Amino acid sequence: MKLKEVIATVNANDTTLVDGFNRKIDYLRMSVTDRCDFRCVYCMAEDMQFLPRQRILTLEELYQVAERFIAMGTRKIRLTGGEPLVRSGIVELCTRVAALPGLRELCMTSNGSQLGRLAKPLFDAGLSRLNISLDSLDPQRFKALTRTGDLHQVIAGIDAARAAGFRRTKLNCVVLKGRNDGEINDLVRFAIDRELDISFIEEMPLGVISEHQRSESYCSSDEVRARIAEQFTLIESAESTQGPSRYWRLAEAPQIRIGFISPHSHNFCGSCNRVRLTVEGRLLLCLGNEHASDLKQVLRAHPGDSARLDKAIRDAMTLKPYRHHFDINGDVQILRFMNMTGG
Repeated sequence: MKLKEVIATVNANDTTLVDGFNRKIDYLRMSVTDRCDFRCVYCMAEDMQFLPRQRILTLEELYQVAERFIAMGTRKIRLTGGEPLVRSGIVELCTRVAALPGLRELCMTSNGSQLGRLAKPLFDAGLSRLNISLDSLDPQRFKALTRTGDLHQVIAGIDAARAAGFRRTKLNCVVLKGRNDGEINDLVRFAIDRELDISFIEEMPLGVISEHQRSESYCSSDEVRARIAEQFTLIESAESTQGPSRYWRLAEAPQIRIGFISPHSHNFCGSCNRVRLTVEGRLLLCLGNEHASDLKQVLRAHPGDSARLDKAIRDAMTLKPYRHHFDINGDVQILRFMNMTGG
């Protein structure tokens, strides 16, 4: 048995999930749909083919996976998509998962388009926190980047989330050079005005796209941080939300956090505590690799058998690689789009 397999299987009676590099895995990102009402240029092709219903996990299967992960020490679950709020029954799923004993935080990443009607039901269901994608404050540019999105509808959703009671909501902005990099400080001011955290993200090379050249649109976190420093005073912080963001505070607005997600320039693999469940039931051990285990097969071949599901999850930990190797200049290494991964 290899060393990393020994580490991953040591203390078999312990409920904690540990991978082959002795990293504690206590954060599950769970995709509830591959569908979305936007077609963001860095996330999808314009003409997408989505999975038929029989190939995706049912809400009950998603709940079963969440319940077993929490039983094995997971303390944070993030519901993702596609756009999770287009999945019928999402509020009911939130209610059930949020009620599971041992879970500290149930979060969601959304494009914000449906929050005007769903923010209050989600808050009442027990959802802890929201991340909302916002790449531009210019309506025409926003429409170009999302292909179908309405900026005013998203901003209304952001405001509805605050009115519903959500706090520490975070904006996610993927920065593309020559497209929205001129809006970095406008987005910071928008976050300050609404008391939102904000993370700036380097584009990830997932899926084959033709809308732009990733090598030309790449904007590093260092460049973004330098742009912010032209107008604000950044103070480095050791804060963490268990995710990949590295946070800074602003002297001018200490109530908010500025995060940087840097898969290219400052990869965060050494401290990775996350795995992802795709909507078709693949437990993906790394965003930038194809190492995965088929949990749907276990769920459907052995319905209700939690011991088998537990074993499949534990065995998968030995597959988790140490790091990804993204390359913006070469061929796309990962052919699946981000909507298939769970953002």
